[in-house]
Amino acid sequence: MSPRVQIPPEIEEYRDERWRRDEMRPIETAFDAERFIEQVGFAACLTDSRRPGPSLYTAVCGRRDAVMPRNVQKDPEASLTWVLKDEIVKRGKVYYAKLGRGKTMFLAPRMIPYFHAIFGIRRSEEKRRLSGNAQKILRVLRSEWEMSTSDLRDESGVKDRTAFTKGVDELQAAMIVMPSEVFYQPKFTYIWTRGVGRFPDALRRRVSRDTALLEIARCFLSGAGMTIPGEMARVTGLPRPAAGLGNLALVAEGYATMLARGVYQLADRPRDILER
Repeated sequence: MSPRVQIPPEIEEYRDERWRRDEMRPIETAFDAERFIEQVGFAACLTDSRRPGPSLYTAVCGRRDAVMPRNVQKDPEASLTWVLKDEIVKRGKVYYAKLGRGKTMFLAPRMIPYFHAIFGIRRSEEKRRLSGNAQKILRVLRSEWEMSTSDLRDESGVKDRTAFTKGVDELQAAMIVMPSEVFYQPKFTYIWTRGVGRFPDALRRRVSRDTALLEIARCFLSGAGMTIPGEMARVTGLPRPAAGLGNLALVAEGYATMLARGVYQLADRPRDILER
């Protein structure tokens, strides 16, 4: 096996700036979090330094080496991240759902059409690509528009918790359904709604798969400065060949340079960008 490519120190510093891994600029409010997501284009919620890519939790911590503790309930940074997540979901200004490969992500509105072009399912394809349980859940939401987990489980007839969760996850991954609010009293529950209700223009905008891969790759590389083999795929949930096509398209237009197989860097050196 070839040795793992190491991220150079100057690239880590660039990522510190772009991904808010900076103790002088921690995320403290939902407004701060929404601005951060808009700037980076897409971000995970509760990943830490052990996973690549921008993360709300890491930005709340404001440090590169942030590690999620085992007892998250008693950790102030993890608790704040969870509270901010709930506020962001309720405010509805950025997209939040479990997308490709089960990755829970925030998407800035400008990135929704590109992710939808990759992961979305057209209505004409639903019967072929969605399971029966997912179709039952969707049928109820198309009628009622918004419903709590327990009510949706009862109305859809998918009363087994595991089967219901799997069905909802299918609909989230297809960018059809998303959570719109979360309640903890009298019991914990999500309120589910159709994504098109919150982001109609973004989800109805048609873009080609090639354009989508190009723009997702551009978004990631602009924040990362450099990407190593498999990194973009791990962050976005894209298959590695698809992520590679996006990066190669950036090279073709002169936005990036290929340093080695699977290693791409911004054509404008990241250090130069920070110094501007």
